[in-house]
Amino acid sequence: MNCEKKLKICHVITRMVVGGAQENTLFTALDHAEKDHDVTLVTGFSPGREGELLQKAKLNSKLRIVETPTLCRELSLKNDPKAYFFLKRFFKENYFDVVHTHSSKAGIIGRIAAWNAKVPFVVHTVHGQAFHPFEKAWKNFIYKTAERYAAKKCHKIYAVAQAMINQCIEAKIAPAEKYMVVYSGMEIGDFLNAKKSPELCQKLQIPSNAPVIGSIARLFPLKGYEYFIPAAHALLQKRPDVHFLLVGDGSMHDELIEQVKKLGIEKNIHFAGLVAPYEVPLYVGNMDLLWHFSVREGLPRSVVQALAAGKIPMSFALDGAPEVILNDLSGYTLPYRDDMDDVISEIAEKSEYLLNNPDVYKKMSDYGRELVREKFDHHYMADVLEKEYLSGIDGAK
Repeated sequence: MNCEKKLKICHVITRMVVGGAQENTLFTALDHAEKDHDVTLVTGFSPGREGELLQKAKLNSKLRIVETPTLCRELSLKNDPKAYFFLKRFFKENYFDVVHTHSSKAGIIGRIAAWNAKVPFVVHTVHGQAFHPFEKAWKNFIYKTAERYAAKKCHKIYAVAQAMINQCIEAKIAPAEKYMVVYSGMEIGDFLNAKKSPELCQKLQIPSNAPVIGSIARLFPLKGYEYFIPAAHALLQKRPDVHFLLVGDGSMHDELIEQVKKLGIEKNIHFAGLVAPYEVPLYVGNMDLLWHFSVREGLPRSVVQALAAGKIPMSFALDGAPEVILNDLSGYTLPYRDDMDDVISEIAEKSEYLLNNPDVYKKMSDYGRELVREKFDHHYMADVLEKEYLSGIDGAK
């Protein structure tokens, strides 16, 4: 979409680690900067093992990046008021047409600050919920109360999956008419063209003819590794030729390595660590199946990437995953339940079936690729949001 009217846009997010919400935000900002909109990205610092996306991404010099230490992920009686006053002053001084906040913490503080600074169009994207069944009740109460208040301080709320919207409506965050699905965009062409790389196999010490099951997720609680590693162990009892590739890093790294050693499967488990976003297609290209067992997600970015590359994903039937993993068509979703042994057996069984039946695999692979080909391209996402911004500003006049 070519747009004659140029906008001043500010995106706000707590941190730019290597993750789905952050990549979504960066693609949107970069694409709009490419269209000669005046775009600023405000973020907190991003230290730690999860990686700094702004150091790994290919940035456009037109994008202005502002980092503030006051904008942090965790609740902070010291920093949160400072972040609010910093943002409110910053918005007033820069006369933005649009402020677009991302994720829960930045979304709450940023929306209130932008609204009180009288920014013409204030919007927010739900990438995943702060409140969820695995959180403490008192924290969920605080998160829901804060989200309800912040929802009144913006004009529109986008979500990366319909499931996110359904959860918000059920929690009485805002009425249905305030929401809209905008699927999370990515460099889809790189995944459509992803192929196996013998050089990468050699680097990772994976036999070139071995089936590979991968994951792309932070090594972090709630990302499903309590299922991944036992399921890998179970499958290896039936298919000892399978290798497993974990792409990502995080606080559970040492714990997972120790667990793998105790099970005696360290020769079949390969930790790739953090890789730059533009390198992810290379790693996905070397996978046959993707296991993504996160219990708290919006719409898993790695699942869409796997589908685009013609790989078959498996996930729990939680949040947005069932919107792209269609059972027996593009992959398998499993009902989440507390009986871990049951779940692990089913993961191993379905994976063995796919690896043993190439005709079924090919049919599902082709279906999945076509399912995501168009709607998850980041240019499409940026065009949709640009149209939304222009319409919103015109409506606010």
